[in-house]
Amino acid sequence: MRYIIYARKSTEDENHQVLSIESQLAELREFAAKEKLEIVASLCEAKTAKEPGRTKFAEMLSIIEKGKAEGILSWHPDRLARNAVDGGKIIHLIDKGIIKSLKFPTFWFEPTPQGLFMLQIAFGQSKYYVDNLRENVTRGMRQKIRNGVWPLWAPLGYLNNSITRGIDADKKKVPLIRKMFKLYSTGNHTLKEMSEWCKKVNLKSNLNNDISPGQAQATLQNIFYIGLMRYKGEIFEGTHKPLISKKLFDKVQEVLKERGKPQKIKHNFAFLGLMKCPCSGAITAEKKVKPSGREYIYYRCTKKKGPCPEKHFLREEVLVEQIKNYLQKVSLSSQDTKKVLAELQKDEKCAKEQTEIIVQNLKKELLEIEVKLEKLLDVYLNEVISTEEYTSRKQKILTRKLELQEKIRDFEQKGLSWLEPAREFVLKLNYAEKLRNSDNFSEMKTFLKNIGSNHILRNQKLIFSFKTPFNLAAEPQSGEAENLTYPKVWTRRELHPLLCLSKTES
Repeated sequence: MRYIIYARKSTEDENHQVLSIESQLAELREFAAKEKLEIVASLCEAKTAKEPGRTKFAEMLSIIEKGKAEGILSWHPDRLARNAVDGGKIIHLIDKGIIKSLKFPTFWFEPTPQGLFMLQIAFGQSKYYVDNLRENVTRGMRQKIRNGVWPLWAPLGYLNNSITRGIDADKKKVPLIRKMFKLYSTGNHTLKEMSEWCKKVNLKSNLNNDISPGQAQATLQNIFYIGLMRYKGEIFEGTHKPLISKKLFDKVQEVLKERGKPQKIKHNFAFLGLMKCPCSGAITAEKKVKPSGREYIYYRCTKKKGPCPEKHFLREEVLVEQIKNYLQKVSLSSQDTKKVLAELQKDEKCAKEQTEIIVQNLKKELLEIEVKLEKLLDVYLNEVISTEEYTSRKQKILTRKLELQEKIRDFEQKGLSWLEPAREFVLKLNYAEKLRNSDNFSEMKTFLKNIGSNHILRNQKLIFSFKTPFNLAAEPQSGEAENLTYPKVWTRRELHPLLCLSKTES
């Protein structure tokens, strides 16, 4: 009787089970010589048997069906099949008399009803082993994620620690990942440009491949970098080190959302995109050349919304003069800036005491959050709420917990969180003074967008509403103290000052 030797290992990875097939072949050939079996072919395969579709397995059955062999020699039935389909094929061919003999050094078989029954049990045990292994692995992964440990391959910027089985930050890539988020948060770069930037700084994937625009987007959207993990639709709190702050992450998400919208056409006119017409039409610009050869730029309504009653053609020089008048309302001289900054410094000690109270309150709320998480889990385990409701509530609570932890870190590490915004605001007022005395139109446009909203060109005049706190500087109340008053309003909930500044009438 002619036999085919079939040897198989469970993985295609050359670094795993390297000696498995070699050792099987040696044992099988020795067994064939001892039993005086005629071997007509030896087939080896490096593929799992838990699913149908093995090439060499199909080739072996084809050879037997063509009558070139009548038996199979393999190490154990689990080498032949770990799934019901392939196991059924073997038993079917035995029933038809096409396979007349199966030989295993580790398993007894004869083509009798009892032998077939035992073979079916062996195939069933092999399938049970695979199914049970899959369930154990899945359960282990779920437990790891509950413990805050990422169970899969580490994202870009992290490494899998083979010793601790945890996730470590990749010290070489961490600065580049942070730089990547900061660059994109400016809104001045596309995903393609970020991909090119990754190539320039030699930031590659963990498999040493270039970062594509799609991979760059996936990286920028991954909550793993702020200490959270998304696993099968549910959010978990991770024990790994966050690489960026939630504020930066949220800013990047805003830019991604904005860039997903249709992009506006860019023009070279300095104040294009700043204003709208009262008729809701867009404001366009055009260049006119006088007979003298002198060029003028005019701004007007596009009239794409229909007839517009507004007066047209506001010359750029006139618009600039109006803008400078607005800047004068919120400008602060260098001398007055020094006074305000000095007062801020004096007030710092008192504010530090208030900061300590805030930190205590935040920590108290953090403890309450932990209690809420435990109660929510108890309610879920008691089947009072559905999995969807549990997942939704848990995500909201974890997000709030992350915000609280970040605020506490801001206070404890950076000290007074309001002081820098206050100084920055005062410096912006001083910057308005400097802009007013310059011809930097591009910066004027950006500054006006930052300090105001709803910019309208009506009757050849630019009008808009000042944002808080710039409205307090632009519209001082009558009867205020002479000169300047240092910050006197502090919205603790938002953790930034609303500066009330006024000037003496000259």
